[in-house]
Amino acid sequence: MRHAIVTFGCRVNQADSFGIEDALRARGSQAAAPEQADVVVVNTCAVTASAEQAARQTIRRIARANPAARLIVTGCYATRRLDEIAGLPNVLRVVPNMEKEALVEAVAADIGLTSAERFGNGAGPCGSTLEPGVAGRTALTLRVQTGCDERCSYCIIPSTRGASRSRCLDAVLGDVHRATAAGYKELAITGVHLGSYGRDLGDGSSLASLIRALAAGPDDVLFRISSLEPMDCTQELVDLAASSPRLAPHFHLPLQHGSDAVLRSMRRPYTVAFYEALIDRIRVALPDASIGSDVIVGFPGESPEHFEEMRAVLERLPLTYLHVFPYSDRPGTAASRLRPKVDGRMIRERAGQVRAIGAAMAERFRRAQTGRVMRALTVDDGTSVVTSNYLKLRIPPGRARNEWVVVRVLEQLRGELVA
Repeated sequence: MRHAIVTFGCRVNQADSFGIEDALRARGSQAAAPEQADVVVVNTCAVTASAEQAARQTIRRIARANPAARLIVTGCYATRRLDEIAGLPNVLRVVPNMEKEALVEAVAADIGLTSAERFGNGAGPCGSTLEPGVAGRTALTLRVQTGCDERCSYCIIPSTRGASRSRCLDAVLGDVHRATAAGYKELAITGVHLGSYGRDLGDGSSLASLIRALAAGPDDVLFRISSLEPMDCTQELVDLAASSPRLAPHFHLPLQHGSDAVLRSMRRPYTVAFYEALIDRIRVALPDASIGSDVIVGFPGESPEHFEEMRAVLERLPLTYLHVFPYSDRPGTAASRLRPKVDGRMIRERAGQVRAIGAAMAERFRRAQTGRVMRALTVDDGTSVVTSNYLKLRIPPGRARNEWVVVRVLEQLRGELVA
């Protein structure tokens, strides 16, 4: 059997897709392009209306290009709109998030896996079939937690992912051992609400205890901490990142807005002053760290004054990149009932202004890094590297994928190999 996996959305979805890939390969299936696959798994996102639209368009496109393909659809959009997805062409089964970990086993008969394939060498979040380069990814994204107990007014994810659930520390460390044994040199640790890791386990586990365990090993593996809510980025985590070469000097800390009034309406449990102080502490401990953020533009009730507050905050924050999200009503959320709505054209104009600020941040960071010498991992076909502080640079050909190298950062996102 030949399979393809199409993934939308966040790193948690990417990690889930790695697990599905692993399970399919363990049962004898071979990867193929969607146009040639017998089975296509579409892992969907529901964070915005455009993400849902993209999933629908992709499903219809695959069905047109490959009428014989059987589509298994999962993820947040599939969980939220099961009947809507089931009515799309070629959809064999819709698997909600709560059943995603058992997806392959559940649909084995539907997709024609034989019993010999089905009971092969097993599959977990990181089994024995994955290696650097599978699904085009050099680094492995490892999910340690899913679900969320927060109730941000704009977010649909708690209803599509459920309550916060953590994987036990021993299981996570077992997956780390298998991944490094398979050759992975970089792992991204991710979760829906990563900072809540361990709170539901009742054994004293926490994100800090997990990160301490990861930081204690040899230096040939780099761990990148995925998105953290600002209130969960403790001084201990910052100090661990500053002291351990195993932890990437890279933080992604969603601000979401630069106005305290809008943050309150969003039900975000911090202020702009708290966020600015956090970024300052990170900059003191890690002057060359990459620090990214998410912001939402056009939240209901966002006045011109609120937007100008956000512009001013972003222009003075020493961030290195921005992800900009035009606000999208999610039916069922508290924000969908808020008024007044911001005009769509105004949202697009404001988003363009914020993206320009983000582009200036990224350029400022690149200029500041020029001339620095640092370790980096070769990716793609070996003609690119990603530094520990998240710069992707072009290097001369001659290296394989997944090698540690030392590079000097040059202008225009180029890197020079240093002996």
